[in-house]
Amino acid sequence: MAELNRASPLPLYAQLARQVEARILSGTYASGSTIPSENALSDEFGVGRPTVRQATDELIKKGLLKRRRGAGTFVREGAAAIDLFSLGGTIRSFEDKGVSLTTRLVKRPVLAKNDDGKLGYQVTRLSSAEGEPILLEEFWLDREVFVDFDQLPISGRSLSQMVSNHYGLVPLGADQAFLVVALKPDQARHLSARARQPALLVKRNLHFSIAKSAVSVQMLCKKDARYTFCQSIGGHLG
Repeated sequence: MAELNRASPLPLYAQLARQVEARILSGTYASGSTIPSENALSDEFGVGRPTVRQATDELIKKGLLKRRRGAGTFVREGAAAIDLFSLGGTIRSFEDKGVSLTTRLVKRPVLAKNDDGKLGYQVTRLSSAEGEPILLEEFWLDREVFVDFDQLPISGRSLSQMVSNHYGLVPLGADQAFLVVALKPDQARHLSARARQPALLVKRNLHFSIAKSAVSVQMLCKKDARYTFCQSIGGHLG
């Protein structure tokens, strides 16, 4: 029988989750394979089935496991490589890999000044993949370029397509910066994460034929084992 430390302040389900995760990372539980049943893990580690279910639920949230009704619990296959940093748009980047992305507005467009003191429309959007929040994006659009943007029905729509279809504009290029930051409490709440948890911050300025830096984007990407983020530049907005 495998041993868990019952004197540890770490809950038994968390200890078990670490043991199973270690087996996944070492290849003991291979990608795409089924892991032992709840009964088998319960017997091996000397814990009840509810503890095993809590542990596997944690690893499902982390994207390491996937439960299939009637078939068992499986190790997720290799992470999808999402070209999140292209100009082709967030929604399209996920759809290109067969992943459905849902979005909702956290903050509707309001007038706000950017770092240069220019007025524009600021809007915040939360995106989820497979029901799990993964991206928190804040957009700023130059008011002089995107006239009456706040009057458009933007909920659930691709901002990239709106800019292209409504304003007839396509980005010609972008400046981007990448940072690792600690999530603030309100950001963590939106992303169902812990405050101070590390996240990738992408800062992007998009340039158009009629104006430079007409759109600014700050994108917070939560760490998720289901996806790896790559980069290829050339295309659209978000």
